[in-house]
Amino acid sequence: MTEPREIAERLLDLQVDFLLAEVSGDRFTEVIGRDVEAVIGVADTIIFRDVVEIDQAKQTVANIINLIGGSPVLGEMVGTLANSLYTDIASNNDYTLGDVVEREPVEQLLEKIFGMHQAQERILERLTESPLVATVASKFVDKLIDDFMESNRQMANKIPGVGSLVSFGTSAAKQARKAAEKATGDGTFLGEMAGKGAQFALKRTNNAIREMLRDAPVHDAAMEFWDLHAGEPVSGLRDYLSQQDLHELALIIYRIALTTREKEYFGVLVDQGVEVFFEKYGDHTLAALLPELGLSGEDIAGEILRYGPAVVEAAKRNGVLAKLVRERLEPFFLSDEVIAVLAEATK
Repeated sequence: MTEPREIAERLLDLQVDFLLAEVSGDRFTEVIGRDVEAVIGVADTIIFRDVVEIDQAKQTVANIINLIGGSPVLGEMVGTLANSLYTDIASNNDYTLGDVVEREPVEQLLEKIFGMHQAQERILERLTESPLVATVASKFVDKLIDDFMESNRQMANKIPGVGSLVSFGTSAAKQARKAAEKATGDGTFLGEMAGKGAQFALKRTNNAIREMLRDAPVHDAAMEFWDLHAGEPVSGLRDYLSQQDLHELALIIYRIALTTREKEYFGVLVDQGVEVFFEKYGDHTLAALLPELGLSGEDIAGEILRYGPAVVEAAKRNGVLAKLVRERLEPFFLSDEVIAVLAEATK
């Protein structure tokens, strides 16, 4: 008579073979379809809020952002991807910019930007409050006056007798400027006067800028600029920046994102996002969330079948899969309880 342990080992072998057959060939497709449907059926009986606490979700999202966002792989990929993207753009003449980006959403975006009057007015107000703007304006005025004086001098030199007069006036202005620079130490002369009135001048131009943005054909001009480029090959984008520029820009943006996620306020935003999600979807079943995420059972099964067979076959070839299945089942089949049952059955 066969010993109970021998029977248990034979049953274990049969169970391992059965499970390996379940993930082989066409049977694997049937099993995945069956199991995904069964899992979704179970998920349709479970309310999201009942199995996931809001604090748990906040911690999970924070961990994902922290671990994936700061992973070395992502950091290394940013620069490499930027270089690869530039190389592809540089060699791609098959698509135009209009093929890649639709005109309608671009037009809607521009309409929205030019229609954001509150934002425009606030920016203009804050701009005129900045002391640095006045400094820049005074420097700009200085430059304009310099160019104007030089242009007049060149024109006056062409007229007999006038050139000497203008040169004398220019020389006197330069001497006065040097004296003012020594007295004030700030390096400006006429710019000093311009600086005092810069903020007033900027405030006076606010209305003009508002009217230009609201009434002038700025939107039409922007769309005309877009249309001029929409028909050009995507490769034409490389004319705007070098590969090094794109590489460095990508790294800078990544650095901004990386440092921003470490700020406390970013955590507040993430938590708020989780709370909004719970408020909107907390009473949904787990299965009902799938359509909201743009997924279906067929999508999930399809993605598993896209990669699963190759992984399973590789694990079967090197014996790893059979070893893992056996390790999981052996404690049960060779347990004292199972041996006792088999012993009782074979009496």
